Amino acid sequence: MSSARNHTIPRPEHPRPDFMRETFLNLNGQWQFAFDDRDEGMAEGWYRPGKALPMEITVPFCYQSERSGIGPTDEIHPVLWYRRGFEIPEEMRGERVLLRFGAVDYKAQVYVNGQLACTHKGGYTPFAADITPLLTQGENDLCVRVQDDPDCTQPRGKQYWARGLMGCWYTPTSGIWQTVYLEAVGEYALTQVHVTPDIDRHMFTAELALDRQPGREIAFELTVAIRGETKRVVRVTTCDRITRVPVDMIARGDLSPIELWAPGNPALYDLTVRVLADGEAADCVRTYFGMRKVEVKDGKVYLNNCPIYQRLILDQGYWPDSLITPPSDEAIRLDLQYTLDFGYNGARKHQKMEDPRYYYWADRMGVLVWGELPSAYDFTDETVANLAETMLGFVERDFNHPSIICWVPLNESWGVRQIYTDARQQETGRMLYHIVKAADGTRLCSSNDGWEQVTTDICALHDYAAEKGVIADHFAERRTVETHACDWRPCYAKGETPTGREAFMVTEYGGIAFTNVGVQGEMGGMQTWGYHDKVTDEEAFFARFKGVTDGIREIPYCQGYCYTQLTDVMQEINGLLTPDRKAKVDVERVRAINQNPGGRTNQVT
Repeated sequence: MSSARNHTIPRPEHPRPDFMRETFLNLNGQWQFAFDDRDEGMAEGWYRPGKALPMEITVPFCYQSERSGIGPTDEIHPVLWYRRGFEIPEEMRGERVLLRFGAVDYKAQVYVNGQLACTHKGGYTPFAADITPLLTQGENDLCVRVQDDPDCTQPRGKQYWARGLMGCWYTPTSGIWQTVYLEAVGEYALTQVHVTPDIDRHMFTAELALDRQPGREIAFELTVAIRGETKRVVRVTTCDRITRVPVDMIARGDLSPIELWAPGNPALYDLTVRVLADGEAADCVRTYFGMRKVEVKDGKVYLNNCPIYQRLILDQGYWPDSLITPPSDEAIRLDLQYTLDFGYNGARKHQKMEDPRYYYWADRMGVLVWGELPSAYDFTDETVANLAETMLGFVERDFNHPSIICWVPLNESWGVRQIYTDARQQETGRMLYHIVKAADGTRLCSSNDGWEQVTTDICALHDYAAEKGVIADHFAERRTVETHACDWRPCYAKGETPTGREAFMVTEYGGIAFTNVGVQGEMGGMQTWGYHDKVTDEEAFFARFKGVTDGIREIPYCQGYCYTQLTDVMQEINGLLTPDRKAKVDVERVRAINQNPGGRTNQVT
């Protein structure tokens, strides 16, 4: 059964196409809700069944957003309470029941029928609890207490920590902001199915993890298919909770080649993993993967052993009426389609662990993605722990998405403002780089995107020069750039020496705003803005856009760029689209400029 077909609730589709079970009950929709500004709910027992909360909210939208039914508002309420009832469907009875949250910002305490089911810290990472022992027949009570202080040791991303708006920081998100749902499992439940492709050996390795140590011998059965045709079935028996299963993609006598995932050819293999205990199915998870390889060597990025020139666009994933929660699956697809229509082959998802369905559609549509960790802004012991934990959670959740080719742990030294000279902040950057490499050896890492880099695969600089000639002057010689860098920040942290293998990219540029298109004037007490003077018409836009884009493409050692940005976001109006996704300029003209090869050869573009 799947209540994902019930379109009377918001975001009804399955939230994790990369980790799906057939038994699925979506709990989005109307919940009871309360602010607890005096933090009296725990003492008064609000978690106990029967305590009615005075307001209603539409989950999964945060109270600050219009779609929640409460906002729009910038009011700060550090403690929130949610409540709803639910019944276990017939198809789930007799099974273990898991309660899953896509994301709750920031600290959550979850109660089922008045009993604590689980706690979780982290505003972007998912969590789950086995609630089977807490369930009763008939109606069950689900209550969630959330605490979200305006705390800058949290990985916040673009969520402002005070009321109003400031610079390029926007209205924050508190509480439940991704789908809540139930799943049913048997005696053993898969917690992980990580697929590591090896295109050179025509194989992949699946790392499988269970939620408990088997008390006896069990079997894993893996079925690999593409476009509905089964290619391989592999079965292994084990008594281990974590098992690595190598799978040869070419069976004896099979002459068909493996299909590689790439932009323009997003071939995806379906993988079904069954857990069998005494011959009976204890769990079954469906996922998918792409056979692709990413590496950097000799100053170039290679995709499937061919150099690739990346044309990325900065995408912050904000919507006017729902903030960082995509309002619908169609809204996600629209942003990705615009990315392709504008002539880009990828997106840098900026300062946000995006909704998992964004990466799903990027996988299916063939869009490269950089996954960027949301920044914290105070540097403390707790900050270091929070960044490390969230980075690991990011990799764990999104390991199987072939579209993600690069991780970005830090951006422009946010939260590590003294990284140029401070040894501990430098080690934090290196720690995050090596965490990525330890947890995921299949992708690249841009350790401090923008400047002041430490150990990194990408030498990534941000340059918002408004003229082609200035771009040419800034990047005339790579050695000078790496040793003296931009006019404002050094390229590398003090004492850091590039190895020569790093690929160079300009990963932010442009930021062109209009004087008469999009949100204008005062907003939240501050002036709308872009970089440099605003342009007055489309021709002025294209003169600047073509100049700076051509200037970057003519840098002989540059392996790609990222334009700022896809959409306007609140007071920042330098998007190619308005906040409601209307194109400001001729889409085909942007596409033609982006896809001009600029004299480049022997590169996948």
